[in-house]
Amino acid sequence: MTENVKVVATNRKAGFEYFLLERFEAGLSLQGSEIKSIRAGQISLAEAYVQVENGEAWLIEAHIAPYVQANRMNHDPKRPRRLLLHKKEILEMWNAVRQKGVTIVPLRVYLKEGRAKIEIAIAKGKQTHDKRQAIAKRDQEREMRRAE
Repeated sequence: MTENVKVVATNRKAGFEYFLLERFEAGLSLQGSEIKSIRAGQISLAEAYVQVENGEAWLIEAHIAPYVQANRMNHDPKRPRRLLLHKKEILEMWNAVRQKGVTIVPLRVYLKEGRAKIEIAIAKGKQTHDKRQAIAKRDQEREMRRAE
């Protein structure tokens, strides 16, 4: 059974900036004009992060562009959006985030069976030397492909 998934936005920097420990799929609680903009691909996860408070997970600083046809019924592009997760998953994230250097980052937003979903990950920040190793490995793989 193949899933009908259309990736709308990805956070390409997340894999470079963080060690991705555990991944989750969450639904997004959106307004009508927001889902229209997401379907048009007008979303950016560049500065976005996930915050857990009072037993709820929130997507903060994700930019969903205003939908042109919505005029005065439009949404605030940077408003916090609630993530739809099971209580057990939220508790697991909350326990992980209490450790030093651990955060929750969004990886990609996609449409699955007509609904907007977001893939998030518990992540630990990389040090400068870890990033240098990743760059060196990537360059080495590129050279090997060129040699073929």
